[in-house]
Amino acid sequence: MEIIELNNLSKLFQNYLLSTGLAEAYVNYVLAAIWIIITMTVSWLTYRIAKGYILKVIEKVIQKTKSKYDDILIKRKVFNRLINLIPATITYYMIAVIFETFPESSFDLYLQKIISSLIVFIILWTINAVLGVVNDIYNTFPYAKDRPIRGLVQIIQIAASFVSTIVIVSILFDINITKILTGLGATAAILLLVFKDTILGFVASIQLSANKMVSAGDWITMPTYKTDGTVLDISLNTVKVQNWDQTITTIPTYKMVEDSFVNWKGMEHSDGRRIKRSINIDMRSVKFCSPQMLERFKKIRLLKDYLSQKEEELTEYNKVNEELTLTESLVNGRRLTNIGVFRKYLEAYLLEHPMINNNMTFMVRQLQSTEKGQPIEIYGFSKDKSWTNYESIQADIFDHVLAVVNEFELNIYQLPSGTDFNPMN
Repeated sequence: MEIIELNNLSKLFQNYLLSTGLAEAYVNYVLAAIWIIITMTVSWLTYRIAKGYILKVIEKVIQKTKSKYDDILIKRKVFNRLINLIPATITYYMIAVIFETFPESSFDLYLQKIISSLIVFIILWTINAVLGVVNDIYNTFPYAKDRPIRGLVQIIQIAASFVSTIVIVSILFDINITKILTGLGATAAILLLVFKDTILGFVASIQLSANKMVSAGDWITMPTYKTDGTVLDISLNTVKVQNWDQTITTIPTYKMVEDSFVNWKGMEHSDGRRIKRSINIDMRSVKFCSPQMLERFKKIRLLKDYLSQKEEELTEYNKVNEELTLTESLVNGRRLTNIGVFRKYLEAYLLEHPMINNNMTFMVRQLQSTEKGQPIEIYGFSKDKSWTNYESIQADIFDHVLAVVNEFELNIYQLPSGTDFNPMN
């Protein structure tokens, strides 16, 4: 109806131009120029009104609402993209009016195809923004961290782009969409090769999300890629990890399924962070405790009760087994060793340590002897899981261990250095 009225108005302009004495050969060109100016002016005015007034009214209404979800529409500029349809649509319908006086020309058809393709692109552009809104809203929920949908959103965006490309090609070249799809079927193998990483990434992102293997904010280590840090982002094709030295490693998403990695999320959600470190005792310094040593050890507060109880136990045992003559050999009967007393001291020391979680697994144990001595390992969990504090707690403990070991007449084993062979020492 509007186009018919515009055509009538075009005839009025044409008659007016003819009445002015303008040559008929130029009337059509002047008339087309007038409609072009009108089209550009109307398109520009409607765009400015929509953006300068209508859009601002919509934004003010959204900002006044209690919901925070609609604010994401503004952040993602959904309406800013959508209003581009106004000038494009006006131009599309005005092309027929502009070229009405040139029925033999097909230039208007080419222009309409281009404008139609532009409209399809604007719609795709807006859809991508809406999908971004969906992803942002989903990320506000607590379970989004464990089950991100960004990979799925990217797949939908790729599918929308693929469909839009087919529609644009169909419009520009007047090709039936079914024929395009048939042609694509013949090149499916090539497409699979080109989009191999995307397809693998899509499958991997589903596995990562469904199995809760990794999510943004997790601390992971992946030796294959020398990665040790926090996951920043998980997308369809890549996983970005910020290492502790502030470098960023980009890992293909499907490699997170193919290769092994360590996720420290379990530790972060637990009640402590594991301490598992050992020192090597020189086995030549291990010996039975003499009475003088035991008297000295009894002055250590943490060992006083243990030694008194242990001496009673050993005295009772040795009395029962009178056939064992203790004075004949040190190996007769049961005796305390300096390394055993040292282990008990470490246990008592750590049990009183304010930063050790005694509700979790805790022990001081001997490991298999090696050519580097007898390892004594401390296995426990610190209450503070922060990396800096954890390292400080661990260092303080072993500072004390290294300093106190000589009190038990034990020596730390270490490989000889150049100074050990210096005759001046």
